[in-house]
Amino acid sequence: MVLDLLLEREPHSRLASRLFAHVERGTASGYICATSITTIYYLATKSRGREAARAEIERLVRILEVAPVNRAGLEAALEPGFKDFEDGVVHEAARNVNVDAIVTRNVADFRSALTTVYTPAEMLTILDQQAS
Repeated sequence: MVLDLLLEREPHSRLASRLFAHVERGTASGYICATSITTIYYLATKSRGREAARAEIERLVRILEVAPVNRAGLEAALEPGFKDFEDGVVHEAARNVNVDAIVTRNVADFRSALTTVYTPAEMLTILDQQAS
C-alpha cells in the first residue's frame, strides 16, 4: 500500500492516499514494519533517485509509527504458516506492537494471520464510517 502511494500505482494509489489522509488527520494510527522501510527506500531510490527516496522515508517515519523487528519475530516468521518470509515478518512485527489490523492488498497470503487483515478498501470503509 505504501508503494502504491509512493510510486503512484493506479488505481491503488487513490485508496492509499485516502488511508494516509486518515493517519495525517489523526482519525487513525498507522504502523510500518521496520524492514519495509528499507525495501521502500531501495525501490524509491531506483525509481525516483536518492533525494526523493530520502524525503519519502522522512515523511513516512514522521506520520507512521515503526513496528520493530527482533529475533523472536524473525524466528516466528520462519514457522510454517506464511509462504512468504517477508509477510511473516510483517505479521510478527504487527503482533509485537498489538495493532488492531494489517492492511494489505495481499490478503490471501495472510490467511494464517492471528491479526485481523483488511484490504485497503475495507479499511477505508471502516474509517469513513467511524469519521461520520
